[in-house]
Amino acid sequence: MIFLCLYLFVLTVHAQKSNLKKADEVFEAYAYIDAREIYLKVVEKGYESAQIYKKLGDTYYFNSEYADAAKWYKKLVDTYKDQLEPEYYYRAAQTFKSIGEYYQSKKMMGEFASRSSTTNLAQNFMSNYPALDSLVDNESNTFDLINVTDGMSSSDFGPSFYQDKLVYASSSKNTEGRKIHTWNGLKYLDLYEADLDENGDLINPVPLKGDINSPYHESTAAFTKDGNTVYFTRNNYIDGKKKKNKQREITLKIYKATKDNEGSWGNIVELPFNNDAYSVAHPALSPDEKRLYFSSNMKGTYGESDLWFVEIGSNGSYGKPVNLGPEINTEARETFPYISKSNNLYFASDGHLGLGGLDIFVTSLDESDKPQKVANLKKPINSSKDDFGFIIDEEKQIGYFSSNRNGDAGSASDDIYRFKMSCSVQTVEGIISDAKTVQPLQGAQVTLLDENNEVVAQTTTDALGAYQFENVLDCHKRYGIRAEHSDLEYDPTEETILVSGNDPTMEVNLTLTPPDCAVNDLGCRLNLQPIYFDYGKYQIRPDAEVELAKILEAMKEYPQLKIHIESHTDSRSSDLFNIYLSQRRALATMQWLIDKGIADHRLTAKGYGETRILNHCSNGIDCSEEEHQRNRRSVFIIVDP
Repeated sequence: MIFLCLYLFVLTVHAQKSNLKKADEVFEAYAYIDAREIYLKVVEKGYESAQIYKKLGDTYYFNSEYADAAKWYKKLVDTYKDQLEPEYYYRAAQTFKSIGEYYQSKKMMGEFASRSSTTNLAQNFMSNYPALDSLVDNESNTFDLINVTDGMSSSDFGPSFYQDKLVYASSSKNTEGRKIHTWNGLKYLDLYEADLDENGDLINPVPLKGDINSPYHESTAAFTKDGNTVYFTRNNYIDGKKKKNKQREITLKIYKATKDNEGSWGNIVELPFNNDAYSVAHPALSPDEKRLYFSSNMKGTYGESDLWFVEIGSNGSYGKPVNLGPEINTEARETFPYISKSNNLYFASDGHLGLGGLDIFVTSLDESDKPQKVANLKKPINSSKDDFGFIIDEEKQIGYFSSNRNGDAGSASDDIYRFKMSCSVQTVEGIISDAKTVQPLQGAQVTLLDENNEVVAQTTTDALGAYQFENVLDCHKRYGIRAEHSDLEYDPTEETILVSGNDPTMEVNLTLTPPDCAVNDLGCRLNLQPIYFDYGKYQIRPDAEVELAKILEAMKEYPQLKIHIESHTDSRSSDLFNIYLSQRRALATMQWLIDKGIADHRLTAKGYGETRILNHCSNGIDCSEEEHQRNRRSVFIIVDP
């Protein structure tokens, strides 16, 4: 009997290891649903390990089934705390946050911060954690939210405006013969178009005509204003062939298609910045259609995926991809960009502070398309689940986004939600303080500017450094808040805001930085380029005349202003010659101003030779001409009256 028991035990262990190997192979192929069933059976039979708990948690996490993911990540942390890579604490933190367990989320993020070498993500979360209350407690009444694809499909997401229609990705239940994706057990996605009724609800959804839809995934489209060109996301599949990267993954790529006279889409081409090695997805066009924004994990990405853009040339060419930078991109996921007509960038992220998995954020793009401060759209747009794929018509105050918030237990199906916005006039208030001392500044001038840089209102800060603008802002408009202090020597500062309509009061705190210039450094105060000289010469060069003209105007504007000119040389030639040369340079500089009408009693000049070298290029050091040039200069010091 003992021999029989041992024999059966060996067979059982061998069977568990065989099942586990099969599950790992399926998991690595991203067939999460199939892998999950195998892992669960292995656990049911008493075979447990850190690796199994990791993979089980991941099968739910990567399908956005956060309640089940939390169960397995908790087991993992409780049982195998010393066997975990830092990213598992991050995934656990995101998972607990998504089911509303914010304290547990903070605890896991703290563990992630203590174990990770890239801690910006954790530190930002920890420092901003108190702000979660404002996200959680904000249940705005300014949104009328309706699920417009309820029951239409297993998964519907990624809406885009297409003239008077809506286009979106769908794994329609009614699509016969479609392949089943082993990742989530759903049919592969196609692009559908639907008419909109008077309320903005979807009617008559049908697949896009032509060659856009393939046997694999298509999603997230961006249309030109004339409706004749579309950029869209697809698996790495074209001309009947699919391609995989070295990890045997079928990545995502962006393609372009054009519409013929019969309304059929064809002439599909792959964009040149795609690559088999990484994914490029979720295109969005700027209002002038000169830029294409997208999400990618290409080289240079800060985290799992970043937002990028390329310039579109007038001849249809594409520039090199440009990363939007750390103000937008984090060590986690940034994805699903959308640019509104007002040049506001909306995107989804799980790296910025949010309520759940992916939250929707907005930032205003300034005149040079540089992102400003990022803001969470809060409830009810964001939830404890994944919210993404946001689009809006700011003029009609209607928009759409994707969310899996209403999925049944164990389900992560996505739906498209329509929202209409009502908006009351908002208040903007804040504190103006000194950037170095952090003390509030009384008497600072604060100006509210509209999109055309016209003054809307002005006010002055009180004894607590506080200001307020009330009843002067319109919803869904961009404004600039500018702070300056005319009585004290501070550099002005400005911040752009978007009045979103889902917050009755916006808080914008600004800091004024004392100038780094020395009090008597006229060149620094006038932002002069250096007054340089050619080697061995003291004549004023044309480029120097431009800078001297600034000093000339300052001395004309302020008759009491007196300056001392200090001139210098590089280290070449003898010390004695350089003293002589620098004195000639100082006198030549002074004479230029005298010749332009400045009284000589307001000017003094002295040459210092090579006694004040700015870099390492002293005697006997081999330096480039550019390095030596830096030392051949004149500087200007304000003389006390």
